[in-house]
Parts: sequence; C-alpha cells; structure tokens
Amino acid sequence: MISVVRDVADAYVHAGGQYEWDSAAPVAVARAAGLFTSRTDGSALAYNQADVYLPDVVVCRPELADDILAFIEQHGTD
Repeated sequence: MISVVRDVADAYVHAGGQYEWDSAAPVAVARAAGLFTSRTDGSALAYNQADVYLPDVVVCRPELADDILAFIEQHGTD
C-alpha cells in the first residue's frame, strides 16, 4: 500500500484476507494522501467491527479506481 502512497505503484489489491489491524494504518495514510480505498467490490472498508477479519482491500489512485474495480468484477481475484 505504501508503494501506492509513494507513487511507486498504481494500485494495491489484496484479496487473500487479513485482519483490520493489518491494513488500518496504511489505509489511513493512503486516504490522507488522497488515494481511493475500498473493498474489491467497491464497497467502503469498515473498521472497528465485531468481526475483525477484512477479506479484501483496494488502494489506488482515484482516476484508476473505476477501471480497477471493473477489471476485478470481470476477472475476479483468483
């Protein structure tokens, strides 16, 4: 994720699952940098939930978000 924040990569897509604490800080930094963040289906990332497992995350430059989410929808994350 930080490679996207540093403008070294265009996007970060993680569909292997992780816990909230694994992505909360990097997502906060990405959001502060003006980047797009969501689940792979485009829904908002929800933190501080009873179930702390976060199945997927996308971080990218805002202008790429629609194309990346459309690609994921069409091709999946496998």
